[in-house]
Amino acid sequence: MPILFEHKIAGWTVNVHLMLEYLAFFLAYRHYVYLRKRSTDPISTSYRLSIILGAAVGAFIGSRVVAFLENPIVDFNTVSLLFLYNLKTIMGGLFGGLIGVEITKWKLKESQSSGDLFTLPIIVGIFVGRIGCFLSGTNEFTYGTTTTFFTGMNLGDGLHRHPIALYELVFLFMLYFVLRRLYNQKKFESGVIFQLFMLSYFGFRFFIEFLKPNTFLLLGLSTIQWLCIVCFVYYRKTLTTLSRAYQKVYLL
Repeated sequence: MPILFEHKIAGWTVNVHLMLEYLAFFLAYRHYVYLRKRSTDPISTSYRLSIILGAAVGAFIGSRVVAFLENPIVDFNTVSLLFLYNLKTIMGGLFGGLIGVEITKWKLKESQSSGDLFTLPIIVGIFVGRIGCFLSGTNEFTYGTTTTFFTGMNLGDGLHRHPIALYELVFLFMLYFVLRRLYNQKKFESGVIFQLFMLSYFGFRFFIEFLKPNTFLLLGLSTIQWLCIVCFVYYRKTLTTLSRAYQKVYLL
């Protein structure tokens, strides 16, 4: 059965995906406010707002740059440019937002880590948004290659495909509760929870990309996978620390 992504109410076509995107932003922000009221934030309110603005600008730019690189267009006419403006990907948004935050903190001379407070709200936002992607079927490039595996679904084109968005929903659900437990324990240095999120999510996306019908590849990897590698390099110190901690606990 095809996935329904639009509904008509009183003769008006309702884009469920777009509505869920707005709901994702709203719920993520409310979750952030909830967490901030119940925690001691070492960053002042004015600086925190500047950081949020920096993250938003970085995410806006990054989401569109990476989406363009996924399928570069050559014909820069009005229609193509409008299509490019509407393109976006959460991966580019996350990494672009990270760069935007780091630039803002550098300008403000703020040394405190700011990511932990955003981590759980970000997961909530992505989760709700991915529901919209799932309901959009093949209208969103969050579907997988054809498969005979039992999870294969007809996402609107009559073929049984890997429901990539559904896989991601399951992963995000589990990741949220794991990181929430670590966040509440408060045993890690500031910033580690966010770093764990980035490494976990980008690691998941690196492998799940192999199930997507990507057409633009560089050395056998998609743009998203190369961005994941960039993220791993960016957090190489964290990876080294986690590796040493694992070896100390389980191998020694």
